[in-house]
Amino acid sequence: MIDERFVLLGALIGFGGGLTYFADTLRGKVRPNRVSWSLWALAPLIAFAAELRQGVGLPALMTFVVGINPLLILTASFMSPGAGWKITRFDLACGFLSLTGLGLWAVTREGNLAIVFSILADALAALPTLAKALWAPETESYAGFLGFGVSGAITLLTLHQWTFASYAFPLYICLLCLVLAGLIRFQPLRLMQRPA
Repeated sequence: MIDERFVLLGALIGFGGGLTYFADTLRGKVRPNRVSWSLWALAPLIAFAAELRQGVGLPALMTFVVGINPLLILTASFMSPGAGWKITRFDLACGFLSLTGLGLWAVTREGNLAIVFSILADALAALPTLAKALWAPETESYAGFLGFGVSGAITLLTLHQWTFASYAFPLYICLLCLVLAGLIRFQPLRLMQRPA
Protein backbone atom coordinates (compact mmCIF):
# COMPACT_ATOMS: atom_id res chain seq x y z
CA MET A 1 0.00 0.00 0.00
CA ILE A 2 1.03 3.57 -0.60
CA ASP A 3 1.19 6.38 1.94
CA GLU A 4 -2.23 7.59 3.10
CA ARG A 5 -1.35 11.15 2.09
CA PHE A 6 -1.72 10.12 -1.55
CA VAL A 7 -5.45 10.51 -0.88
CA LEU A 8 -4.78 14.24 -1.26
CA LEU A 9 -3.42 13.63 -4.77
CA GLY A 10 -6.44 11.45 -5.57
CA ALA A 11 -8.79 14.14 -4.28
CA LEU A 12 -7.03 16.76 -6.43
CA ILE A 13 -7.32 14.52 -9.51
CA GLY A 14 -11.02 13.91 -8.78
CA PHE A 15 -11.63 17.60 -8.16
CA GLY A 16 -9.76 18.50 -11.35
CA GLY A 17 -11.89 16.04 -13.32
CA GLY A 18 -14.99 17.60 -11.80
CA LEU A 19 -13.79 21.08 -12.75
CA THR A 20 -13.33 19.87 -16.34
CA TYR A 21 -16.93 18.65 -16.39
CA PHE A 22 -18.04 21.90 -14.71
CA ALA A 23 -16.30 23.99 -17.41
CA ASP A 24 -17.73 21.78 -20.19
CA THR A 25 -21.19 22.33 -18.70
CA LEU A 26 -20.75 26.10 -18.60
CA ARG A 27 -19.63 26.04 -22.24
CA GLY A 28 -22.69 23.97 -23.18
CA LYS A 29 -20.49 21.12 -24.38
CA VAL A 30 -22.13 18.61 -22.00
CA ARG A 31 -25.68 18.36 -20.70
CA PRO A 32 -25.74 16.75 -17.25
CA ASN A 33 -28.76 14.82 -16.09
CA ARG A 34 -29.94 16.92 -13.14
CA VAL A 35 -31.57 13.96 -11.38
CA SER A 36 -28.27 12.07 -11.34
CA TRP A 37 -26.15 15.05 -10.37
CA SER A 38 -28.53 16.19 -7.59
CA LEU A 39 -28.47 12.79 -5.98
CA TRP A 40 -24.76 12.32 -6.67
CA ALA A 41 -24.19 15.32 -4.43
CA LEU A 42 -26.45 14.06 -1.66
CA ALA A 43 -25.51 10.36 -1.41
CA PRO A 44 -21.70 10.82 -1.16
CA LEU A 45 -22.04 13.56 1.43
CA ILE A 46 -24.13 11.17 3.55
CA ALA A 47 -21.54 8.42 2.98
CA PHE A 48 -18.81 10.91 3.95
CA ALA A 49 -20.55 11.66 7.25
CA ALA A 50 -20.98 7.92 7.90
CA GLU A 51 -17.32 7.25 7.06
CA LEU A 52 -16.23 9.93 9.52
CA ARG A 53 -18.43 8.37 12.21
CA GLN A 54 -16.88 4.98 11.44
CA GLY A 55 -13.37 6.46 11.88
CA VAL A 56 -12.25 6.17 8.25
CA GLY A 57 -10.11 9.33 8.46
CA LEU A 58 -8.21 10.83 5.52
CA PRO A 59 -9.49 8.34 2.88
CA ALA A 60 -12.97 9.82 3.43
CA LEU A 61 -11.73 12.94 1.61
CA MET A 62 -12.35 11.21 -1.75
CA THR A 63 -15.99 10.67 -0.82
CA PHE A 64 -16.30 14.33 0.18
CA VAL A 65 -14.88 15.49 -3.19
CA VAL A 66 -17.23 13.09 -5.01
CA GLY A 67 -20.10 14.92 -3.25
CA ILE A 68 -18.91 18.50 -3.71
CA ASN A 69 -18.17 18.27 -7.43
CA PRO A 70 -21.75 17.32 -8.34
CA LEU A 71 -23.00 20.40 -6.48
CA LEU A 72 -20.76 22.56 -8.68
CA ILE A 73 -21.84 20.73 -11.84
CA LEU A 74 -25.51 20.95 -10.93
CA THR A 75 -25.08 24.70 -10.36
CA ALA A 76 -23.36 25.04 -13.75
CA SER A 77 -26.26 23.23 -15.45
CA PHE A 78 -28.58 26.03 -14.32
CA MET A 79 -26.13 28.77 -15.30
CA SER A 80 -25.64 27.59 -18.88
CA PRO A 81 -28.63 27.86 -21.23
CA GLY A 82 -29.51 24.49 -22.71
CA ALA A 83 -27.11 22.59 -20.43
CA GLY A 84 -29.82 20.56 -18.73
CA TRP A 85 -30.79 17.13 -20.02
CA LYS A 86 -34.50 16.48 -20.52
CA ILE A 87 -35.89 14.68 -17.48
CA THR A 88 -37.89 11.51 -18.28
CA ARG A 89 -40.12 9.25 -16.22
CA PHE A 90 -37.23 6.80 -16.03
CA ASP A 91 -35.06 9.54 -14.48
CA LEU A 92 -37.76 10.40 -11.96
CA ALA A 93 -38.31 6.72 -11.07
CA CYS A 94 -34.57 6.28 -10.46
CA GLY A 95 -34.54 9.48 -8.41
CA PHE A 96 -37.48 8.28 -6.31
CA LEU A 97 -35.82 4.91 -5.67
CA SER A 98 -32.58 6.67 -4.83
CA LEU A 99 -34.32 8.90 -2.30
CA THR A 100 -36.02 5.81 -0.86
CA GLY A 101 -32.54 4.33 -0.31
CA LEU A 102 -31.46 7.48 1.48
CA GLY A 103 -34.64 7.38 3.56
CA LEU A 104 -33.81 3.81 4.61
CA TRP A 105 -30.45 5.06 5.81
CA ALA A 106 -32.18 7.76 7.86
CA VAL A 107 -34.30 5.11 9.57
CA THR A 108 -31.36 2.81 10.44
CA ARG A 109 -28.67 5.38 11.41
CA GLU A 110 -26.06 2.57 11.48
CA GLY A 111 -22.71 3.53 9.91
CA ASN A 112 -22.03 0.59 7.57
CA LEU A 113 -25.70 0.35 6.63
CA ALA A 114 -25.66 4.07 5.83
CA ILE A 115 -22.76 3.43 3.45
CA VAL A 116 -24.66 0.53 1.81
CA PHE A 117 -27.77 2.66 1.31
CA SER A 118 -25.67 5.59 0.07
CA ILE A 119 -24.07 3.31 -2.53
CA LEU A 120 -27.49 1.94 -3.49
CA ALA A 121 -28.91 5.47 -3.78
CA ASP A 122 -25.91 6.65 -5.76
CA ALA A 123 -26.13 3.65 -8.13
CA LEU A 124 -29.83 4.25 -8.75
CA ALA A 125 -29.05 7.91 -9.43
CA ALA A 126 -26.37 6.76 -11.89
CA LEU A 127 -28.78 4.78 -14.07
CA PRO A 128 -30.04 7.78 -16.08
CA THR A 129 -26.49 8.93 -16.78
CA LEU A 130 -25.37 5.38 -17.64
CA ALA A 131 -28.21 5.19 -20.17
CA LYS A 132 -27.26 8.62 -21.53
CA ALA A 133 -23.59 7.59 -21.78
CA LEU A 134 -24.67 4.63 -23.90
CA TRP A 135 -27.20 6.36 -26.15
CA ALA A 136 -25.95 9.96 -26.27
CA PRO A 137 -22.26 9.91 -25.27
CA GLU A 138 -21.61 13.18 -27.09
CA THR A 139 -23.59 14.94 -24.32
CA GLU A 140 -21.11 13.77 -21.69
CA SER A 141 -17.44 14.30 -20.84
CA TYR A 142 -15.33 11.31 -19.97
CA ALA A 143 -12.55 13.35 -18.31
CA GLY A 144 -14.59 14.13 -15.20
CA PHE A 145 -15.56 10.51 -14.67
CA LEU A 146 -12.00 9.36 -15.34
CA GLY A 147 -10.78 11.77 -12.66
CA PHE A 148 -13.29 10.42 -10.13
CA GLY A 149 -12.35 6.83 -11.03
CA VAL A 150 -8.62 7.49 -10.62
CA SER A 151 -9.33 9.23 -7.31
CA GLY A 152 -11.19 6.15 -6.08
CA ALA A 153 -8.35 3.86 -7.20
CA ILE A 154 -5.71 5.98 -5.43
CA THR A 155 -7.82 6.01 -2.28
CA LEU A 156 -8.05 2.21 -2.38
CA LEU A 157 -4.26 1.95 -2.75
CA THR A 158 -3.77 4.00 0.43
CA LEU A 159 -5.86 1.74 2.66
CA HIS A 160 -3.88 -0.09 5.31
CA GLN A 161 -6.95 -1.67 6.88
CA TRP A 162 -9.61 -2.98 4.55
CA THR A 163 -12.80 -2.45 6.50
CA PHE A 164 -16.14 -2.13 4.75
CA ALA A 165 -16.39 1.50 5.87
CA SER A 166 -13.02 2.36 4.33
CA TYR A 167 -13.20 0.53 0.98
CA ALA A 168 -16.88 0.28 -0.01
CA PHE A 169 -17.56 3.75 -1.37
CA PRO A 170 -14.14 4.30 -3.04
CA LEU A 171 -14.39 0.89 -4.75
CA TYR A 172 -17.91 1.61 -5.97
CA ILE A 173 -16.90 5.08 -7.26
CA CYS A 174 -13.80 3.69 -8.97
CA LEU A 175 -15.79 1.01 -10.82
CA LEU A 176 -18.79 3.19 -11.72
CA CYS A 177 -16.72 6.12 -12.96
CA LEU A 178 -14.32 4.01 -15.00
CA VAL A 179 -17.31 2.30 -16.66
CA LEU A 180 -18.88 5.70 -17.40
CA ALA A 181 -15.58 7.10 -18.73
CA GLY A 182 -15.17 4.04 -20.96
CA LEU A 183 -18.71 4.24 -22.33
CA ILE A 184 -18.37 7.94 -23.10
CA ARG A 185 -14.87 7.76 -24.55
CA PHE A 186 -15.22 4.60 -26.65
CA GLN A 187 -18.95 4.80 -27.49
CA PRO A 188 -19.51 1.05 -27.95
CA LEU A 189 -23.02 1.40 -29.41
CA ARG A 190 -21.76 3.86 -32.03
CA LEU A 191 -18.92 1.50 -32.94
CA MET A 192 -21.36 -1.39 -33.43
CA GLN A 193 -23.58 0.76 -35.68
CA ARG A 194 -20.81 1.85 -38.08
CA PRO A 195 -20.93 0.17 -41.48
CA ALA A 196 -18.05 -2.18 -42.26
